[in-house]
Amino acid sequence: MGIIAWIVIGLLAGAIAKALMPGKDPGGIIITMLIGIAGGLLGGFLGKVIFGVDSIDGFFDLSTWIAAIVGSVILLALYRLIAGRGHGHRRGHVHA
Repeated sequence: MGIIAWIVIGLLAGAIAKALMPGKDPGGIIITMLIGIAGGLLGGFLGKVIFGVDSIDGFFDLSTWIAAIVGSVILLALYRLIAGRGHGHRRGHVHA
């Protein structure tokens, strides 16, 4: 698949991951796309390691989309854990 296909899959997989995990996230469409692209790669890697399948075959294969969405959900959860720590420290301070 070409870079344009990965960007499209990344954008859609990241948006689906955010729909599956609603809530406030720091970052906009670029972060969503990056999480989706990286999530697709992570999902493909995990599919190959765990199940022994090549889950990133083509743009229209269901396995490609499932791998991208699952990987995006995993990365979004990790992103929230990391980004959430920074926000928690700011709320605890009282400025006079």
